[in-house]
Amino acid sequence: MEEQSRGSEERWRGSLENLTEMASNLDSLQKLLLKKAVFVEEDAFAKASLVSEQARTIKVLEQRVETLERELDAAITAAAHARSEKRQAEAAQKAAELRAQEVTKELENTTKVFKLHMEELKGMQEQIAKRDNEIKLLEAIIQTLGGKQGLPK
Repeated sequence: MEEQSRGSEERWRGSLENLTEMASNLDSLQKLLLKKAVFVEEDAFAKASLVSEQARTIKVLEQRVETLERELDAAITAAAHARSEKRQAEAAQKAAELRAQEVTKELENTTKVFKLHMEELKGMQEQIAKRDNEIKLLEAIIQTLGGKQGLPK
């Protein structure tokens, strides 16, 4: 029990010494502040605080403006790129339309030529059919005149 009492006493003594040292430090700090401190009226302090807050706000806004300027530059660059791509696409579309017109014209010309050839072939087929009929008629006449003798084949 006596040992506990002695341990407690030592702790209390140490605590008291710490408190005394802290009081001395606080006193020194207070004297230093009184010598070095500048006292300002409340209005002046409020204005200074307001100016300080405004300066911080201005700094934040300047950073935001710089960010927005970079974004605007990027958007302008992207728009210029998009306009360039659009012009290229329009040129390609015009070229494709011209090619489609050329192909259509070629198909129309080919169709006209094909129709002319078909008419020519039909005319030839009609002539062949007419001559075939004439040949059969002549064969019939020859058989009739020749006395039912067959033609050598």
